[in-house]
Amino acid sequence: MLELRDVSTSYGHIRALDGVSLKVEEGEIICLIGTNGAGKTTLLNTISGVAPAASGEVMWRGQSITRHSPEQIVRLGISHIPERRQVFGSLSVLDNLRLGAYSRARHDGQAAIRQDMQYVFSLFPVLENRIGQLAGTLSGGEQQMLAVGRGLMARPKLMLLDEPSLGLAPLLVQEIFRIIVELRRDGTTVLLVEQNARAALRVADRGYVLETGHVVMHGAAAELAADEQLQRAYLGKRNHRG
Repeated sequence: MLELRDVSTSYGHIRALDGVSLKVEEGEIICLIGTNGAGKTTLLNTISGVAPAASGEVMWRGQSITRHSPEQIVRLGISHIPERRQVFGSLSVLDNLRLGAYSRARHDGQAAIRQDMQYVFSLFPVLENRIGQLAGTLSGGEQQMLAVGRGLMARPKLMLLDEPSLGLAPLLVQEIFRIIVELRRDGTTVLLVEQNARAALRVADRGYVLETGHVVMHGAAAELAADEQLQRAYLGKRNHRG
């Protein structure tokens, strides 16, 4: 479905990604694990066209999208939910969701868009209750739900999620990860960047570990979760009591 082939991305003289290769198959949840500055957000930005690759290829269903604009990439079926939500705070919940469907409005019609909005409300009932409220007045958890809902309005085949649990209370974190699993069940493939590595590996099929712009480890999520080196570095290996 999605493949990165030896992709490097730079900000000026700083190489943020250096020869990264990975694959995402249809129907998977893939998680990216790494410390701050490892290149996780840059990787998502490169896929979505926000930070174009300096070299290598980003392939989507066998075709290169390396030089595509972000708008073209959205139209192909890739939605990017950025870190820290980035909802339009001065617009209502309804208008934020409508903007998510902007790329489809001319082709799909209002009936299809209303149907998709009802799907978003089925996942996040609180948004329907807040439909006329300004997005900037929502709680952090509600803004995260709105950001995901806005991304879903583009009818993505692949959703790029950047730190969806950041700053949320534990119960809301559980809810966000429950929704991620539900999205996959409903046919949306997910590429997930998450500092909460333990929670990410619990829902993922496979994972990649990034360090300073390089993939240093990858494999089945269960295998990564059981790896002692990864446990010490990212999972906060627990002491076992008798």
